[in-house]
Amino acid sequence: MKLTPDQDAIREGVRALCARFDAAYWRRLDAEHRFPHEFHAAVAEAGFLGICIPPEYGGSGLGITEAAIMMEAIAGSGAGMSGASAIHMNIFGLNPVVMFGSAEQKARFLPPLAAGRHKACFGVTEPTTGLDTTRLKTRAERVGDVYRVTGQKVWISTAQVATHILLLARTTPLEACARPTEGLSLFYTPLDRHRATVREIAKMGRAAVDSNEIFFDGYEIPAADRIGEEGQGFRMILHGLNPERILIAAEAVGLGRAALARATAYARERVVFGRPIGQNQGVAFPLAEDWMALEAAWLMTLSAAQRYDSGEPCGAEANAAKYLAAEACLKACQDAVMTHGGFGYAREYDVERYLREAQIPWIAPVSPNLIRAYIAERVLGLPKSY
Repeated sequence: MKLTPDQDAIREGVRALCARFDAAYWRRLDAEHRFPHEFHAAVAEAGFLGICIPPEYGGSGLGITEAAIMMEAIAGSGAGMSGASAIHMNIFGLNPVVMFGSAEQKARFLPPLAAGRHKACFGVTEPTTGLDTTRLKTRAERVGDVYRVTGQKVWISTAQVATHILLLARTTPLEACARPTEGLSLFYTPLDRHRATVREIAKMGRAAVDSNEIFFDGYEIPAADRIGEEGQGFRMILHGLNPERILIAAEAVGLGRAALARATAYARERVVFGRPIGQNQGVAFPLAEDWMALEAAWLMTLSAAQRYDSGEPCGAEANAAKYLAAEACLKACQDAVMTHGGFGYAREYDVERYLREAQIPWIAPVSPNLIRAYIAERVLGLPKSY
């Protein structure tokens, strides 16, 4: 699937920007558990942070296809999920604000996000509900001109550095709703870490970008920060689910390609028994398989993105792209470690970091088995399994 000249220009521009942040930079931030503020600022300064935000609010007004091209280039530069996750939420996350926010809210929220002055995080997942979003327990009770929020969110990326949070909470008790999808409201509001308790979660990889649990206890949110109608939040976040899957797929392809590039370069240079190890089919064949799988996943990702941008249904394609890209990425990263042998376990070669980060698109935002279930039910017409 051939890119347009403008899309090629976006890819090359992003690659040129990423070249300023080498492997040593990402290795150092991973070791120091430090957010890539310099990288985030450079992306904003170059105008890429607002790639999907309308021009009248400081963005470029481009589509998810262009965003996917950008995110693949970032991850593929060697930044991996550390680089991609630093800006991921800011690319697609405010789509509900773009689509359902008032003119005043768009003018207040979107320009500073595109300029990099604000950073956003996404508060939906809860420890007791997981992906069963309609059963979430965080409550927002309206008292005059404010909502008081009480509850807990988990796996909230960038909450240590975010200035704002896109928060989904229940405003009408579940038992008072005709359907579970009703009674949930969406807010975009400043995240004040003096009034909410934000605790970082120690995890396997992507240490440069924090993951957190957040506790709210009577946290006040102005009613003016509610997006759209009260009780319609679930419908609004659905407009962000397919773009998120598409961007995660693009990032996985980029990470897999970064690992493959490292592995093939090493296989050409490493000589054992008087010959490059890449001359051995046991080394070469897995890498060839990885190239094919990543290319196929990239085509599915572009297909899903183009369908989304043209207003066509893309649920099956978006889920399939995420599944195929995550599987291809994980295998490519495993093969990169094995190609390096013992050195693959050493941090200086970076592929061990890639393998740790490959778990992220494999697990999130939806598991491989749930995607299999979705395709079986929605595409093949088989009975629902859960």
